Amino acid sequence: MALLLRIIIILVIIYLFYKAFRYLTDPKRKLDEAHEKGQYYFYDDVKNVRKNFFITYKGAMFEGEKYLGTTDDAFEVVSIFVWVHDPAKLQGLTKEDFKFLEKEILMNYPKAKINWKNPIEQLMKEDKEK
Repeated sequence: MALLLRIIIILVIIYLFYKAFRYLTDPKRKLDEAHEKGQYYFYDDVKNVRKNFFITYKGAMFEGEKYLGTTDDAFEVVSIFVWVHDPAKLQGLTKEDFKFLEKEILMNYPKAKINWKNPIEQLMKEDKEK
């Protein structure tokens, strides 16, 4: 009986260490933490095209929707629509910030065309028209 109790206690301890490790390495938790601190974090499952990606940058949370299409030699993500969850958090962000975000997205999806939704779209259009 004592041996069985020791084995159960050891298994519970191993399980608790496993859960703590999973919690500390969870990318969603890291995204939330970076968002609270106003830091940059890119959360994406590159292997799953159906899942949207999330970017937190300077306190704003962005979400990007990926669309699969054909390129010259393969199926790739060819179009991405990005929007902000709370437009009020855009205060203080500049065109350079959005160019940085585009560069970061293109690192993972080099063949994609990035489309911003309003109000970011208007700011980026003005830059392209000049």
